[in-house]
Amino acid sequence: MFLSKKRLYESEEDVIEGCKAGEREAQHKLYATYASTFFGICRRYMKDERDAEEVLTNGFMKIFDNISKYKREGSFEGWMKRILINEALMYIRKNRQMFLEVDIDTTQIDKNFSWHQIDMETEDLLKLIQSLPVGYRTVFNLYAIEGYSHKEIAKQLSISENTSKSQLSRARTLLQDRVQNKKQFIQKGS
Repeated sequence: MFLSKKRLYESEEDVIEGCKAGEREAQHKLYATYASTFFGICRRYMKDERDAEEVLTNGFMKIFDNISKYKREGSFEGWMKRILINEALMYIRKNRQMFLEVDIDTTQIDKNFSWHQIDMETEDLLKLIQSLPVGYRTVFNLYAIEGYSHKEIAKQLSISENTSKSQLSRARTLLQDRVQNKKQFIQKGS
C-alpha cells in the first residue's frame, strides 16, 4: 500500500506554486490566510455584506485563475489586493449607478475640522464610510485608504480627474458632518 505524501505549504512560495498547480490544499491555505483581511477591503467598497462576499469569492476565483501571471514583482498580497479592488470596482460599475456630479466649487469643507481629533472605534468609522453614496465611498476608499492619485482613479473609473476630486471632497464633507453629529450625540448622552 502506498501512502500519498501530503504537501506542506509552509512558505508563501509553496502556496503560490501549489495554486499554480491547481492543488486544492494550496488554494484553501491561501484563502484561509487572506480571506478575513480581503473581506474587510470588500466591505469598505460594498454597502451590503452579501455583495462583499460575492466580490470576495469572485476575486479569489480570479486570483486562482490568474496566479500564473504573478511575476513576483512587488508583494504577492499587493498583487491579490489589486485584483480584489478591481473586482469591487467592476461590481459597482455593473450593478449600480455610480456617480452624481458635484461642483467642487460649491462643496464646503470645515477648515477647523481635524481628522486627528476623532475618537471613534474602527467599526464605527467603517460604518460611516459604508453609509456614503457609492460614488463618494468608492473614490474615498481609492484615494484616502488605497493611496491612488486622482489621475489613477479617473482612469480606473472612466471619469474625469475633476469628478474624482469633487467626489472625494463631497465624501469628506459628508463624513465630517456625520462624525460631528455622532460626537454631539455621544456628548448629549453623557
